Amino acid sequence: MFDLTSATKLVETKLFAWVREFIKLLPNIALAAVIVVLSWLLARLVRKLIANLMGRVTDSRNLNRLVSNCVYLVVLLIGVFGSLSVLHLDKTVTSILAGAGILGLALGFAFQDIAANFLSGVIMAVQRPIRTGELIGTGEHLGVVEHIDLRTTELRNMEGIQVIIPNKEIFQKPLLNYTRNGTRRVDLIVGVSYGDDLENVERVTKEAVKGIGDLVPDKEVELFYREFGGSSINYVVRFWIEASSNKHYNDMRSRAIKAIKAAYDKEGISIPFPIRTLDFGIKGGEKLDAMLGRGPSE
Repeated sequence: MFDLTSATKLVETKLFAWVREFIKLLPNIALAAVIVVLSWLLARLVRKLIANLMGRVTDSRNLNRLVSNCVYLVVLLIGVFGSLSVLHLDKTVTSILAGAGILGLALGFAFQDIAANFLSGVIMAVQRPIRTGELIGTGEHLGVVEHIDLRTTELRNMEGIQVIIPNKEIFQKPLLNYTRNGTRRVDLIVGVSYGDDLENVERVTKEAVKGIGDLVPDKEVELFYREFGGSSINYVVRFWIEASSNKHYNDMRSRAIKAIKAAYDKEGISIPFPIRTLDFGIKGGEKLDAMLGRGPSE
């Protein structure tokens, strides 16, 4: 038969034992609370110091926020784990760390593409291969960098269309930065007739290009003859300009073409049309007038 008195005494004994243990733990609980509060204050202070330090190293706000928040969490977790140790909950600490490791591994497999883009963004923020406002080319895309995040990079291409590229694609593929060096070289391929004086062509061409202005002062205009073409002698003329924008590049290229054409018209230098010779003989070498001069019986 159930004894209510014995059960009541048993519950009272357990409650009194728990109260005694709680009273014994009061100093430890107070110390643990102090540790948590101090670690929280220290974490905030360290986060502020790290943010100021990162501001001197990089101007990436995303990277600055990421590093400072990570340091904040590390300091805060150290304080929490220390307070758990004071309360003699070491097994709980071990279980939490083990669970966090397993959870991190599972999340790493589940979101490996996101993690790859994120890590690529962190490395790019440190190395800074591209910056906002620069003209870059990567893969099939060419455009001006509008925004750089830790996961994606936003471009505005030459048609004004917004292009969002995962950072992994930029990090793993060849990257062309047209703005970083500050200058760009313009190459023009032109052909002149076989009857023109090549020394005169070179002089006139260089003077025409120098006359367009806005060239880099310490870079010479270069001209190299390349080949004997089918109807012309072809050359390449090279000159350097400031890499302010892609529009400026195209404008300078257009100005050089117009200046060369005007100079050639003035000096009587011809840019020949392609010429084709038609051979009407079966064995070759027969001209059209010779073929037309023959009768049907010949």
